[in-house]
Amino acid sequence: MSRIRFNRNKARLMGLLGIRARLVLLALILVGPLMAERIRSLEYSRSQQVELAARDFASVAEHSSNAQREVFASVEAVLKSSAYIYTSAAHVDRSCAIMRASLRGDMPWIRSLTVAARDGTAMCSTWPEAVESGLNFGNRPYFRKALESGEFVVSDYLFSRMTNQPTVMAAYLAPGINNADDAVILAAINLGWISRIMSNLGNRPGVSAVLVDPAGTVLAAPPGQTAMIGRLIDDPAILRAIAAHAANSDRLAGSLSFAASDGSPRMISYAAISGTGAQLLVSIDEARVAASADRDIRTAYLQLRFLCLFALLGALVVAERLIIKPIEMMATMAQHFGRGDWSARMARNRLPAEFIPLAKAFYGMAARLRGRERELRASNEQLTVLASIDMLSGLANRRGFQSRLDFEWLKAQQSGEGLTLLMIDVDHFKMFNDTYGHPAGDVCLARVGEALADLATRNAGFAGRYGGEEFCLLLPNAEAARAMQVGELVRDAIWSLAIPHATSAYQQVTASIGVAVVTPAELEQSRDLIEAADAALYAAKRRGRNMVIEHGFVRAFGTSMVSLTG
Repeated sequence: MSRIRFNRNKARLMGLLGIRARLVLLALILVGPLMAERIRSLEYSRSQQVELAARDFASVAEHSSNAQREVFASVEAVLKSSAYIYTSAAHVDRSCAIMRASLRGDMPWIRSLTVAARDGTAMCSTWPEAVESGLNFGNRPYFRKALESGEFVVSDYLFSRMTNQPTVMAAYLAPGINNADDAVILAAINLGWISRIMSNLGNRPGVSAVLVDPAGTVLAAPPGQTAMIGRLIDDPAILRAIAAHAANSDRLAGSLSFAASDGSPRMISYAAISGTGAQLLVSIDEARVAASADRDIRTAYLQLRFLCLFALLGALVVAERLIIKPIEMMATMAQHFGRGDWSARMARNRLPAEFIPLAKAFYGMAARLRGRERELRASNEQLTVLASIDMLSGLANRRGFQSRLDFEWLKAQQSGEGLTLLMIDVDHFKMFNDTYGHPAGDVCLARVGEALADLATRNAGFAGRYGGEEFCLLLPNAEAARAMQVGELVRDAIWSLAIPHATSAYQQVTASIGVAVVTPAELEQSRDLIEAADAALYAAKRRGRNMVIEHGFVRAFGTSMVSLTG
C-alpha cells in the first residue's frame, strides 16, 4: 500500500510541477533575483536623464521661440507703422522717403520694405530695383490674403524673385480713401538672421531644432544644421501629431513623445510663433541623449542573456527525455497526417502525462481534417461547375463556352465533320439599359438566355453567353443551310419575346446574328471560327440589324475552307 500511495503522490507532484513550470522555476532561481534590481535601477537612471534633458531643452526652446516671436512682432510693428505713414502722407514719394528713413539699422532681420498697389505693382521700395523692374506681387497668396483679411500675414517658404534667395514675406494692408487707393506693405525677412537667433540650440548631440512653416518646410536652423533650410522636415507626420496635441490645449507651446521614421523614440518640444503659421520644433533623440545609460543597460542585458543561455542549456540537457523526444514523436505523427495517413498513433506509455492531452487533440484534429478534406473536394467540384456558368442567363459563361468549343473542335478534326458557330448580339442594348435601367436589362438578358437554352436543346447545340449582351450557339455537324435555318429560329425566338424597346427602330428587342461554318483542319485554330462568326455578326449590324448573315468562304487551309466575311 505504501508503494501505491507513494506513486500516487509522485503523480500528483509531477502534475503540479509540469515541464513548463519546472523550466520557468529553474530560470527564475538562476537569473531573476540576480539581474532584476540592477536593470530596474539602470532603467530608472536612463529615464531621469531623458526627462532632465527634455526639461532643459524645452526651456531653451521656449526662450528661442520668445526671441523669434519678438522678431515677428517687430516686423508687424514696422509694417503697421509703414502703413500708417503711407495712409497719412499726401504723396507716394513722400511716404516712400519716410519709410526708408524709418527702417532702423538695429533690425537686420528685415531685408527690405516695399509698398505695392492693389494690383500688386511695387510703387516704392527700399530696393529700388523692385520698382524699376516693375515687380508685381499680385499672384502671391500672401498678398491676396492680406488684401482680403486686412490682417498681418506671413507667407510660407519661398525664393525672392529679386535675389533668388530663400525668404519669408510679411504683408499688411494700408487702407486708402477708397479701395482703389489701398496698398499692401511688404517686408522680406532675413532667414539667416532667424537662424542666428537659434544658435543656442545648435551643437548639442541628439538635438535638432528647426523653424518650419505650416507646410513643414524648414525656414531656419541653428549653425551646423543650415543644410536643412528649404527642405521638408524628415517626418511630416510630426506636424499632424503636434496639431492633434495642440488642439487639446490652449497653450502655444508643448511637448510630446513619438517614434521617428527609423523607429527610434523621440521627444519633441514645440512652440508656435503667434501671428504666423510658423512653429519652432526641438527634437530630442532619446538614444543619443541617454547613450551612456543605454550602454550600461545593454551590458546588463548581455549578462542576462549569457546567464539565460547557461540556464537553458542545462534545462535542455535535463529535459531531453521529457520534451525533445515526445515532440519529435508528435512531429513524426504530424508528417504522417500530412501524407494522408490519418491512422497514425503514438505509444501512450512513451509520452509524459503533459503530452497526452495534446496527442488526443492531434487525433481529434486528424479526424476533423479528414472530414474537411472530403468537404473541400466536394466544394471544389461544385465550384468548378459554377465557374463555367453565367448566373444571369443560366448559360455557359465565356470560359465554359471556350472549353466546349475546344472539345468540339478536336472532335471535328478527328471525324472530319463540320462545325457551326452563331454569334448573337442583342441590338441597341446600351440604349435599352439607358431607357429602362440595368435591372430591366438583366431581365431581358435572362429571357434571351432561356430562349437560347431551349433552342440549343432542340437542335443538339451548346449555348453560352460570350460577354455583355453577346451570346453564342455552337452546332456540331451542321451544314450551312441548317445553320441559317437555326439562325432564323434564334432571331424569330427573340422577336417572339416581344420585349418593348422604345429606342429601337423595331420598337421591341431584336438580335443580329452572324453565322460561320467550317470543317476544321490541323493547321486551323478555333479562334478562326470565332473571328468569322464575329465578322458576319458585324455585317448584320451594318445592314440594319435584326437579321441573320452567313460568312462567305474565301480562304483555304489545306483541303478545308474557313469562312470569312462575304
